[in-house]
Amino acid sequence: MTAIPPVASTADRSLAGHGAHSCDEFTQLREVIVGDTSHARIPRRDVSIWTSQYSELTWDEMATVRTGALPKRIIDETNDDLEELVATLRDLDIVVHRPAIVDHAQEFATPDWRSDGFYSYCPRDITLIIDSTIIETPSPTRARYFELNGLKSLFQHCMTQGSAWISAPKPLLLDQLFGVGPQGLPVLGELEPAFDAANVLRLGRDLLYLVSCSGNELGRQWLESVLRVHGDTYRVHPLRGLYDHTHIDTTISVLRPGLVVLNPARISEATVPDLFRGWDIIWCPTAIDTSPTVAHPLGSAWLGMNLLMINPQLAIVDAAQHELIKQLLRHGIEVLPRTLRHSRVLGGGFHCVTLDLVRDGEPISYFD
Repeated sequence: MTAIPPVASTADRSLAGHGAHSCDEFTQLREVIVGDTSHARIPRRDVSIWTSQYSELTWDEMATVRTGALPKRIIDETNDDLEELVATLRDLDIVVHRPAIVDHAQEFATPDWRSDGFYSYCPRDITLIIDSTIIETPSPTRARYFELNGLKSLFQHCMTQGSAWISAPKPLLLDQLFGVGPQGLPVLGELEPAFDAANVLRLGRDLLYLVSCSGNELGRQWLESVLRVHGDTYRVHPLRGLYDHTHIDTTISVLRPGLVVLNPARISEATVPDLFRGWDIIWCPTAIDTSPTVAHPLGSAWLGMNLLMINPQLAIVDAAQHELIKQLLRHGIEVLPRTLRHSRVLGGGFHCVTLDLVRDGEPISYFD
């Protein structure tokens, strides 16, 4: 898969004299990557895309999923929405980076399987930034194997400015990694470490890791092993049995220390993660469905709670989520309502389509 052109659009003053630095989801945002939908497509059907993207479907239902390039209207309208997001962020004096354009239609292969690509819409999904370290995570989705080509030049620049830039061992992604549960739905096995960065939420020195169809226990163990080079600075907290399908950020959204949004369809009073005991909880109101235009969208209506914190007092939120916006305002958080018309089709809200490179926070404990 080749990148065309090979250089991402990066502001001249960005990352000057420093590399990446981001330890949480809520302190003041300074620099961010915003995704792009050019050449976005639904990859060919295989066990990996079933498990990591369509895990609420049976294999027979997967046969009805339309693959190939997404309609031009969806791509163009989403790119327009992303440009509005970029303008909003720049108006807030936040430096914005964009991926280089990648031709995701190009096929590629390993000795064991062949795939086409996916998209560059969700940079949050497979890059995890912990303090000044950039980690390329071992996604269980074959179609994402070379997705980060569009960000390589930016990550290399971060490295020259002081960041550590590492990649997890590239997974083999053999058929044996993927299984089928008793209800005919896919499960992610433990043959090798495999997880998406979007399975992780960062709260200073504490990291929440969702065990699900997009992140296995071996992935958690690999992450813990890497973080041990920092001594006892970081603590990884596995979350099991909350949401078995994909990523964490439609289940938990951390707004600031002491305040969190939880998904009441997946978490109850009895299953609130221990870290949030004693915090103020906003139980997300029923999400307004933004009417997907395909039969099997990549995301659920709960993408309505997939918000981006600019700082502890300001959030970018889906404009359709009126009740959630009211709740945020009641808790002293100002809201910039914006729209991603095809967020469900593409499987990403405002948190998903961004990857913060620089925030002010440090790896401190918010729980001790």
